[in-house]
Amino acid sequence: MIGEIEQRPGAAQGPTGPAKQREGLLRLLQLLEARDYQFVTPTPATHARVLVNRGDRPANDVRDILGWSLPFSPSVLDAELRAALDAAEMLVERDDGCLQATLRVSRVEGTLFLHSAYPTTATDSVFLGPDSYRFARLIIGRMDVGARHILDYGAGAGVGGIVAARVARGSHLTLADINPRALFLASINAEHAGIAHSVANVSTPKELTDSFDQIVTHPPFMIDADRRAYRDGGDLYGGQLSLDWTLQALALLKPKGQLILHTGASVVDGQDVLRMALAEQLPATGFEVDYSELDPDIFGDELEKPTYVDVERIAAVGLVIRRVGL
Repeated sequence: MIGEIEQRPGAAQGPTGPAKQREGLLRLLQLLEARDYQFVTPTPATHARVLVNRGDRPANDVRDILGWSLPFSPSVLDAELRAALDAAEMLVERDDGCLQATLRVSRVEGTLFLHSAYPTTATDSVFLGPDSYRFARLIIGRMDVGARHILDYGAGAGVGGIVAARVARGSHLTLADINPRALFLASINAEHAGIAHSVANVSTPKELTDSFDQIVTHPPFMIDADRRAYRDGGDLYGGQLSLDWTLQALALLKPKGQLILHTGASVVDGQDVLRMALAEQLPATGFEVDYSELDPDIFGDELEKPTYVDVERIAAVGLVIRRVGL
C-alpha cells in the first residue's frame, strides 16, 4: 500500500495529520526533487557555527530556507515554491516581517526527508542529523535484501526504515514511534519514496504484536536534562533505551530475522557501558551477535556538561543480531 496508511494488527493506528497539509508537503518534495535540491544536515553545534559565520546575511536561496532554517524575505521564493510552502502550512511570520520555515528538508542516500527546523528544542521535534547518515550506511551494508516485513522502531523522520525498504524492494514497512508528529512526517517521506507502509503510535517495542524479518532502530542515546523523548537515552549514561529496545525487539523477530541497531555508547574507565550491559542480558543461545564501534568519538562537546564528568568519550556503535534456528 503506497501513499496510504494501513491499520496494522496489534498496534494503535498512527495519526496521518491534516490531509491538505500532507498534500502540500508531498507537493513540496516533488518540486524539490525536480529541482535536484541537495542539503546535508550537520550536528546542531556545526549548524550554530555556520550561522554565526554567516553573520546577518539574509537567506538567498531554497537551501538557506529549508536547510539552514534562515528567515527570508517573501521575494526570495518563486510563486510555485511559495504556493507549496503555504499549502504545507510550514511558514511563520516573524516580528520583523520576514518568513521562516518550520521544517527542514535533507537528502540521505538519494532520498529527501522532511524533519524539524533548527533548533530542535521542541518536545516533539523530529530529528535528522549525522547519525542518520551513518545509520543509513550501516543498514545498506548489513541489510537482509530478502526481508518482506520491516519495522523501523523509533522511526523519527523514517530514515532507517525507508532506506531498508528501498534495499529490500517489494517489502512492507511499519513505522513506529511515540511521537505523532514524527509519524506524520515519516509517512509523508515514505510515500514520496514510493514505500508501502503503515504507522503505529506506540511507546515501546513490546506494544507491537506483529513479527518482522528485519528491524532497524536508532534509539536516543544522550543524557538530556530536559528529558526530550527524541534525545534522552535514560540511565547507563544514555544507553538504557538502547538496551531496552534491543531486548524487546528480539521477541518480534521471525526465525532468521535480523535486528540492526545504531546508537551511541558512553565509554567510562575504558569500558563501553552499553556493550557490557548487553553481554550480561542478551540470551545465551538462539542469536548471532555482532557489535562494532563505527566511530570512536562523536558529540565530544557534550562532555563539557556535568552529567558526563565520568565519560571519556561517546562512540557510535552498530549492533546486528540475527535469530538462528527454528
